[in-house]
Amino acid sequence: MLMALLVTGIGTGSSFLSPERVVAALLGTGERMDMVIVWTLRLPRVALAALAGAALALSGALLQRATRNPLAAPSVLGITDGAAVGVLLFLTIFSDAANHLTVPVAWQPAFAGLGATGFALLVLLLGGRHRADPLRLLLYGVALAALAKALVVLLLIVGPVYRTSQALIWLAGSVQAAQARDVVLLGSVLGLSLPVLVLLARPLDQLRLDPDSAFATGLPVAAVRGAALALAVALAAGAVSVAGGIGFVGLLAPHAARLLFGSRAAPQLIGAALLGAAMTTGADLLVRLAFQPLEVPVGAVTAALGAPFFLWLLNRRGDPHA
Repeated sequence: MLMALLVTGIGTGSSFLSPERVVAALLGTGERMDMVIVWTLRLPRVALAALAGAALALSGALLQRATRNPLAAPSVLGITDGAAVGVLLFLTIFSDAANHLTVPVAWQPAFAGLGATGFALLVLLLGGRHRADPLRLLLYGVALAALAKALVVLLLIVGPVYRTSQALIWLAGSVQAAQARDVVLLGSVLGLSLPVLVLLARPLDQLRLDPDSAFATGLPVAAVRGAALALAVALAAGAVSVAGGIGFVGLLAPHAARLLFGSRAAPQLIGAALLGAAMTTGADLLVRLAFQPLEVPVGAVTAALGAPFFLWLLNRRGDPHA
């Protein structure tokens, strides 16, 4: 399904390319114009959507296992909104009187990453005092996300007006302005995360036990949980720094992967990454086909799907992991 979405996404645009032409261009055997369209114009967008979805899904799966909370996700715990604060601070601080940026726009992902990391650490610091109560961590995340949203509104009002429309598109989550450097940045984050994910797969299975039982099996609970949380924050920060606030993928994909591939860590993580990539790639393809020639942020579709699912989880009785 993911491969079909990738090929279809690359072939969809102002001029349609058949799957055969897309594959030929990717292999370097197609016509020159097809290769320019595929490699320069469309591949960065489709690749960034897939990588962002995979990173957010892995982040959500790690957060849910580390906190033992099925509602944990980057968009729920304030990580996405923290990144938004970082972006708006960047646009406000580095804009001169003529409303021009005084530094390269390439610095924007760095500020988004700092904002996401800062709010995530704050949530974990506050919630860490109540490790036996996963619900408190969720409530701290919701509260700090609301604070971040208030800061975003304030910065939009007092900040540079000419950047408001650009900021709003980014806040909703969009890959329409994807560039090769964004793909390389996020691909590097995912690549560096793979060895850590392999090492964490077995300990994450043990974390399904309560802390005392997991400790009795010889698991260094605090170290494993800390490593999982740190990796989850890094993945989410990397994704939102280049693709914006794409919400609820980190909530939907891990649950879908658990239903399809079981509750063991390794299959769930692999399944979550593939499903997350398919969700964002499919959402981007949907908005391009349904709203041509308008550019609708992909985050609008993921939020429309994720919000009802989040409400369903909140109202569901019993343990969702049962």
